[in-house]
Amino acid sequence: MSATIEETGAPAREPVLEDALTQLRDAIELLGLDESMHALLAAPRREVSVSVPLRRDDGTVEVFRGHRVQHNFSRGPSKGGLRYSPDVSLDEVRALAMWMTWKCALLDVPYGGAKGGVRVDPRQLSTSELERLTRRYTSELSPVLGPATDIPAPDIGTDEQTMAWMMDTYSVNQGQTTLGVVTGKPVSLGGSLGRASATSAGVVHVLLAALPGVGLEAEGASIAVQGFGKVGRGAARLLHDAGARVVAVADQYGGVFAEGGLDVPALEDWVDATGSVVDFPGAEVLEGNDAIITLDVDVLVPAAVEGVIHSGNAEQVRARLVVEGANGPTSSDADAILESRGVTVVPDILANAGGVVVSYFEWVQANQAYWWSSADVDERLRTKMIGAWERVSRHGADLGVSLRRAAMSLAVGRVAEAHRVRGLYP
Repeated sequence: MSATIEETGAPAREPVLEDALTQLRDAIELLGLDESMHALLAAPRREVSVSVPLRRDDGTVEVFRGHRVQHNFSRGPSKGGLRYSPDVSLDEVRALAMWMTWKCALLDVPYGGAKGGVRVDPRQLSTSELERLTRRYTSELSPVLGPATDIPAPDIGTDEQTMAWMMDTYSVNQGQTTLGVVTGKPVSLGGSLGRASATSAGVVHVLLAALPGVGLEAEGASIAVQGFGKVGRGAARLLHDAGARVVAVADQYGGVFAEGGLDVPALEDWVDATGSVVDFPGAEVLEGNDAIITLDVDVLVPAAVEGVIHSGNAEQVRARLVVEGANGPTSSDADAILESRGVTVVPDILANAGGVVVSYFEWVQANQAYWWSSADVDERLRTKMIGAWERVSRHGADLGVSLRRAAMSLAVGRVAEAHRVRGLYP
């Protein structure tokens, strides 16, 4: 009997990886695929873990642990973000890389999934230390990176400057400027217009498309956004501009609430000045980590980290619609609870795919050395996101399954078909 990734005696997995594998197993069964295909899709194609020594500004040396997981190459080079966080683990990176594979397949972007991370708190490093850390990490991984191999992008704790350092380090090692090795770069270095706001814009495109299905419209809908970083901040602003009432926002330090709706532009200014939403004038304080998750609102947008909706709080979720701006914010147990209660969940592999879509646009532009206007990028993104939403919602209705199961079966089916057509070498 052939071995699978689930052999007995393996170390216990972290919940985030268990959730990713549970979703895959369900899609395999829904599609009627065999165990050999499950084993192929469950196992990452390549994993690299590296030590990243950093010379601190005071001359001392500290060693950090970094990872890069390339989950799948069947539909093209692997693609995925790089995060700097004290919570980074290999299992987390494995799960995120797998979700990236399904996300790319669902949006019909010709990539496989990858993810990288360094276990470090970037807030504790100076700018020069962050640069040295990034350059060393890139050098360690250069043999497995490349515009036709694996293309990183920003994620939690990283930004366009991080990508500029990565691109430069890789290019110096290659002896030529290679713009396409990363995406999410500054526009001055071949980045795409619209990339910084792409994930937020994609979330909002899908959210607005999903509202009629739960009996809502944008004007006046009450929305809570958990997370006010790369995704949540932009989503809150775009929803505010669309006429929705963004009544609550939370970040890692706390949360704020206003029944009539927060002044999101003023909140952005407050965060720029203070570093947090906490104590925003005129807003009430949200007490406790779960307060925003269980708030009585029409729509909840978890846009921070994975696992925030779990079996301990899913019964208390009062939103009619959950739109996953983060990767893996809902555990498998919570997913079942929400479905049983009639809560509609737009899954992460659809809702937050705007970032990888515009990353793909950036990669295409870099390869052609021809850049598009903001209007071109925005319209192409909208077309991609709404097209994917329509396919997923139609597929879910045809099968009588949740949006997550519909999205996963479409995505896994595409990757499985690519495996089948390519065959097994040797």
